[in-house]
Amino acid sequence: MPKNKPNIQRRNILITGCSSGIGLEAARILHRRGHNVIATVRKPVDQIMLSQAGISNLSCDLANSESIGGMVEAAIKAFEGKVDVLFNNAAYGQPGAVEDLTRDALREQFETNVFGTQELTNLVIKQMRQQGSGRIIYNSSVLGLIALPYRGAYNASKFAIEGLADTLRLELKGTGITISLIEPGPITSQFRQNAFTKYQQHINKDTSAHKASYTAMEKRLLTPGPAAPFTLPAKAVVDKLVHAIEADRPKIRYYVTFPTYLFAYLKRVLPANALDWVLRKVSRDEQQ
Repeated sequence: MPKNKPNIQRRNILITGCSSGIGLEAARILHRRGHNVIATVRKPVDQIMLSQAGISNLSCDLANSESIGGMVEAAIKAFEGKVDVLFNNAAYGQPGAVEDLTRDALREQFETNVFGTQELTNLVIKQMRQQGSGRIIYNSSVLGLIALPYRGAYNASKFAIEGLADTLRLELKGTGITISLIEPGPITSQFRQNAFTKYQQHINKDTSAHKASYTAMEKRLLTPGPAAPFTLPAKAVVDKLVHAIEADRPKIRYYVTFPTYLFAYLKRVLPANALDWVLRKVSRDEQQ
């Protein structure tokens, strides 16, 4: 058990997408706080890294139903029949103008970010219903609140997650299972590097009407370190996650970073055309 751990109730916590960034930071911090964490990743090399850090881990590919089912069964067994918390963190971003997105590109984006995430969640809900309690926390995005150009697939996947989570919250009222959403803006991680890989895989820049914009986007995706103002470290998200896990009354939504607070406010107060102008300007500024 870690030394100097806080005086908190130890919980069984399942986290997806723990190879880097928010998921890895969450696994490390929650482990240090004395929780019983199982972190999931896709690659064996990441399992080795987690094991060396003393963090229990399992392999899971959210694009594969068999992998999801096997992981949930193993996690429930390891937790001795009780899953207190599920943190749905695993996701990636598919860049590209909507008109350039193939059916395969959209399908792959939704398989991981939406279909696999919700399939996993539904399996865990069955266990939580038997327990009579549980907390499900989705790592969404500011892009589940507003849309920005050249992020259409990712925007859509996060809007879908927001809709599923809001519906689940209503449907699970009275079951002892709570639903929370964390909505970060720019966070230091490998997100852009992974997005660039998907961009190269699915987008043909040379035949696109958006070629000039893609050239600017490539520069942003390949920029080392923070590429957007108000970028925060992954710990900023984990701080909100800790509250969602340990507080007596977890919040429905947790905003992280100034852009999330700003865009959520502007969406409430601005007419649609005015908000579109702001979002187009943000996109243009990114390309400078």
